[in-house]
Amino acid sequence: MKKKTTKKAQVKTTAVRGVNIKTATRTREASSWSISIYVYWFIILFFIAATFYILGRSHLANKEVKNALNNAGQIEMVDGEEKLMNAADYYTRGKSEILAGNTDGAIADLTAAIQADTAMVDAYILRGEVYMQTGNYSAAMNDFNNAIAVDASNSIAYYDRALLNMRLEDFNSAMNDINNALAAYVSNPNEVLQLRDLYAKRGQLNLWMKNWEGAIADYTNSLARPEGIVNPSVYAERAEAYTAMGEYALAINDYTSAIRVISEQIQGAATMEQKEDLSMRAMNYFEKSAALNLNIGNAASAKTDLESAYAIAASLNDADTTERLQKLIEALQ
Repeated sequence: MKKKTTKKAQVKTTAVRGVNIKTATRTREASSWSISIYVYWFIILFFIAATFYILGRSHLANKEVKNALNNAGQIEMVDGEEKLMNAADYYTRGKSEILAGNTDGAIADLTAAIQADTAMVDAYILRGEVYMQTGNYSAAMNDFNNAIAVDASNSIAYYDRALLNMRLEDFNSAMNDINNALAAYVSNPNEVLQLRDLYAKRGQLNLWMKNWEGAIADYTNSLARPEGIVNPSVYAERAEAYTAMGEYALAINDYTSAIRVISEQIQGAATMEQKEDLSMRAMNYFEKSAALNLNIGNAASAKTDLESAYAIAASLNDADTTERLQKLIEALQ
């Protein structure tokens, strides 16, 4: 009996152990499943967090880049929207800065335009003009040279370089440039320059070089052009060339023409300062005409010229000039 009981106990024990083994197996499987779930969710949450972190950093970087561009003036608002500026935008803003009198801002914008488009001839020319205006002649020369290197048919670049060479008193180089400007204009006209102005500037250059006949020819060509507005200085400077050649009567006629143009311009002058400047020029031309009339023995005409100059000086409240002119008039009595 004891042996049977033992056997049954063993069977029972075995059965119980089997149950325990199954239970343990289920427990281990449940535990493994729970760990897998945790790992799975941990990985998902990790990737979600990483994604938000990367997006946040990217947004911050973009914001920093945008702020840097904005601080550098490379972003502008157009119709309420931000727009990254290109070469044309910088060029346009540079012109606006010039009109506002901000030469430093203009140079900065035009430099940015050139950096964005190294073949932008207009930006070189305009920046060169600003440099010339501010007295930085070496930088201006460099810009005009670059403009011509990019476009050898650009009359404006040659003309501006001629003006610069005239300031530098390099008259031979200026003459070459003005001739090239004329040739370029004929083959490639533009709306900025006019033949009237080109001939007048070459006339002035010839006058400075004491090429009287060349000056007279150029001034005559300038006055014969139909386009644009006549500058009284063209008549007055041709009068100087005529005077140098001893053609006093022709010189007197030119001073008379210059005064006539000035009288017309005074009527349309916008400010009192412009009117006064024109009046002073007319007064000067009357005095020069008077001197020439005396040289050819026409004292009556000389006296009339001096009286006209006296009237202008009186209207300008120029006491010193009126006193001097009064003495000259009395001397002709």
